[in-house]
Amino acid sequence: MVDPLHYSERWRVRNVELDSNGHVNNSVYLAWAEEIATRHAEAAGYGRAWSQARGGGWVIHKTEVTYHRPAVYNDVVEVAVDVDLIRGARGIRSTRIIRAVDGELLAELWTEWAWVRLSDGRPMRVPRELAELATRGSSEAAAARPR
Repeated sequence: MVDPLHYSERWRVRNVELDSNGHVNNSVYLAWAEEIATRHAEAAGYGRAWSQARGGGWVIHKTEVTYHRPAVYNDVVEVAVDVDLIRGARGIRSTRIIRAVDGELLAELWTEWAWVRLSDGRPMRVPRELAELATRGSSEAAAARPR
């Protein structure tokens, strides 16, 4: 069973992900954060089909990124996500991207998600069983962030 509060994967930086300086483009880090969140939800059993059956889904409301070091072509990166908070219609995920060969921190992302009703896109409470999973995790870091 996949941990419902933490997940990570490794992948290799592709040429198409680079900017004109030969570094991974800033927008790619955002895409990676969304991709790992999606893969985590699917692996933990709370993916698209589960969400649609409950009439809702996650959309990104706000993201903050701190860039530390650039990734370059052919680097293997480890992208790890933690669910920090699920409360009401809100979810917070923290993502860390490191270079696998030396553990160098490349970027950190903090993402606030909103659970919305599929029929009209309006925020609604997260299903109880998903919210209860998060009670095991710590919400202190997420509570300290701006809203």
